[in-house]
Amino acid sequence: MLSAPLPSVEETRANQSFDALLNALSRPGQIRTLPTAGEGSIVDALLDRECRVFCADPTLLPQVLETGAMIAELPDADLVFFGPVQDAEALLSVAQGSDLYPDDGATVVVRAPLNVGSKLRLTGPGIEFHHDIKIAGLPTGFWHMRQELIRYPMGFDLFFVDGDQVLGIPRSTKVEEL
Repeated sequence: MLSAPLPSVEETRANQSFDALLNALSRPGQIRTLPTAGEGSIVDALLDRECRVFCADPTLLPQVLETGAMIAELPDADLVFFGPVQDAEALLSVAQGSDLYPDDGATVVVRAPLNVGSKLRLTGPGIEFHHDIKIAGLPTGFWHMRQELIRYPMGFDLFFVDGDQVLGIPRSTKVEEL
């Protein structure tokens, strides 16, 4: 009799993180819960040897390296871990993809307080009418810079992490500052 192998605790956590991330992008602006706090959950869920990663957070870098992912310069990265964003200009170098390969756009992970700060209105796929959210700690001009850069289907997807909470904003979502 054959039986399927049981997943390890680490595999189970990575699967829970992946589910939370997928749900966060499919329902923009709705906060999901990661199994553990911080970007480490995202590292475990998304990184492997085929990923090119830019990591601005030196405390996260050892965990990124353990995955075997390739460390890349910002314009070449598939996944970008900014930590807290200091300057909106950093978005200028994030991979946007191309008309032929829009999926080459990066996934950007930012550490920022959720449910406080500037009020934003989200509209687009996955949102019935609109969804209002609050995100604090972003530099002046962040949302304007994103709007200038995104030319759907080209662009980049965003995850905001606050402890064990994650909020996704895909490139298809329009963000209006209120």
